[in-house]
Amino acid sequence: MDGWQTELVAAAAAQVERQCYVSVLLPAFNEAPAIASVLREVVDALADEPFCYEILVVDDASTDGTADLVEAFAADCPECEIRVIRCPQNRGAGAARKVGVRAARGEIIVMLDADGSYPAEAIGALLRHFPAYDQVNGARTSEQGTHRWLRRPAKWLIRQLACYLTGHRIPDLNTGLKAFKREAMLPWLWVVPDGFSCVTTMTLAFLTNGHPVCYVPVEYRRRIGRSKFHPIKDTLAYLSTVLRIVLYFRPLKVFLPLAALLIGFGVLKSLISLRWTGSLQESDVIIFVAGFMTTMLGLVAEVVVAHHRR
Repeated sequence: MDGWQTELVAAAAAQVERQCYVSVLLPAFNEAPAIASVLREVVDALADEPFCYEILVVDDASTDGTADLVEAFAADCPECEIRVIRCPQNRGAGAARKVGVRAARGEIIVMLDADGSYPAEAIGALLRHFPAYDQVNGARTSEQGTHRWLRRPAKWLIRQLACYLTGHRIPDLNTGLKAFKREAMLPWLWVVPDGFSCVTTMTLAFLTNGHPVCYVPVEYRRRIGRSKFHPIKDTLAYLSTVLRIVLYFRPLKVFLPLAALLIGFGVLKSLISLRWTGSLQESDVIIFVAGFMTTMLGLVAEVVVAHHRR
């Protein structure tokens, strides 16, 4: 092949890559009852949209033939390209999402669950907020998951904590329907865990690092198939994720209130000691020192974070 022909082929390939503007990412683990209907819903919802797109399914080592169903659907779907990545072992929803983000070809990635709980017609509403925002989340208008008696109060408390620690109003902290710029997400994949709290981490990583984020109300439906949510383990992981991400990026939000609490308690205890014994006790000094050291630790952590951002 001549040089000019090689350049022409390369240019054509590059143009094809540029045309694939949106990647719809579906992480899936044992979603055979729902995957075909979800794929059809996505294709129908995006049929009239003015952009090129692909659908990328990351199969997290399913044992029910989910990947085979995706390939069969792709073979009979001329509307768009559908790719499936088969992970050799099950590592969790977060790991599947990270694989998909790295493999996606689109400039914008739309991520939704493969269980039918999020309406695909909401994708267009999310994408209309680009390029002004780096991340757009679907804020669910109802709770349809299992263990609602635990989910609702736990989510509310953790969301309030996250709002305080990040300084932003967060209508839905762990929504599985989100769209984001791929290049903006890539630097923060290292902090995304392999488990269920991955979507929470993605939201907090953007909010604590100055990326513009907005929310769009969306319907939430009862999932198709069996839920994989573990009430105690996943709730604790959810809480630890909020604290861990804020410690990574906004450490003073955690250390300063803790230091103020220790110093305040030290003042109160010192007044009681002076009232009843006439002098400060060793425990009073220890509490003051602990408050001072906590403040210093927070300041050092903030400097380290600021240096890392540079």
